[in-house]
Amino acid sequence: MATALAPSVGVFLVFRIISGYFASVTIANFGGTIADLYHAHDTGPAMSLFLWAATCGSPSGFFLLSFVAQTHGWRTVFWALLGMNGSLWAIMSITLIICGETRHSILLAQRVEREHAQGNTSIELPHEMQKRGPRELFGVALTRPFRFLCTELVIQFAALYNGYLYGLSFLFNTAFGLVFGVGHGFDTIGVGLCFLGIATGISIGPVTNIWQERYYQRKVHEAEGKNVPEARVQMGKLAACTFPLSLLLFAWTTSPTLPAILPVLFSALWGWSFYTLILMSFTYTEDSYKTYSASALAGIGLIRNLAGAAFPLFARQLFVSLGYQWAGTVLAAAALLMVPIPFVLGRYGWRLRKASRWASAHVDDDGEGEGAEVESEGAVEA
Repeated sequence: MATALAPSVGVFLVFRIISGYFASVTIANFGGTIADLYHAHDTGPAMSLFLWAATCGSPSGFFLLSFVAQTHGWRTVFWALLGMNGSLWAIMSITLIICGETRHSILLAQRVEREHAQGNTSIELPHEMQKRGPRELFGVALTRPFRFLCTELVIQFAALYNGYLYGLSFLFNTAFGLVFGVGHGFDTIGVGLCFLGIATGISIGPVTNIWQERYYQRKVHEAEGKNVPEARVQMGKLAACTFPLSLLLFAWTTSPTLPAILPVLFSALWGWSFYTLILMSFTYTEDSYKTYSASALAGIGLIRNLAGAAFPLFARQLFVSLGYQWAGTVLAAAALLMVPIPFVLGRYGWRLRKASRWASAHVDDDGEGEGAEVESEGAVEA
């Protein structure tokens, strides 16, 4: 609401910063929540559905709100967002009230408190689950994601992919305006319609992930229920190859002399690659770090958000100075450098996890451990 009423650019930016701050809560918490609610080997479908909503929201939002922007102006767009987000906030609040706490350590602590209140003092909460002071809690919560980013190669791989992919998703907001708005002469609604290509590609992702999930479950069965994160990367190997290819094909079909449907179709291929690689990196991280996955995903989310904020700053200059074709080629070349990541994880991921002071705690795990992250130093961390 405040953003819609902003009287100047300065005030607008302040409220956008505040909006981003509060919106980051779901990014930091969704991985741990899914781990709380599902068995370790059954998080794939839930993660797939959540990430579909998270990744498809941006292009579908551009499509829907382009009608509002063209007919009523940008301020009405934020009023529309207030209505949609307010409704979702109400649904989430009601869900939290009905379902209650999901974190295993908190539930156990509440049970111990009830037992103590009834006079049964023989039950004690494990030391690693006991409440910690704000200084210790914030010390772990604020530093561990940075330590993961600096020391964990798996997290660095995932952060690199997530940062680049999300950066491109926001860069496309500018690129589509140039390619379809300036190049093809489409109005705001026309440009918004072009985002359906990305939305369609992303929406195909959960369907193809059915095969990936079956493959993963088969490998878990063959391993007699052991932890097999490397089985999460099979579809990601294909997506790693189609990712730079889609960028290259999109770039060289942006000429106004070619039908506009061509770059839209190739953006759909990019959307599928985008979704599949994001899902691969999140599920692999979740399975590898388990009790530490919240900190791991927070570190990845930090890089993702920084890239998402940075890429639009140079998007226009890149496409205008190099031209649409060569700008896209540069982006495709950078994506080509990342192709080996899923193959490295598939072949050497076990060694990387074994060498990690955090992930090594879950090598050969049977998946019966605690789902949510226990923010403790414990035996794994010195």
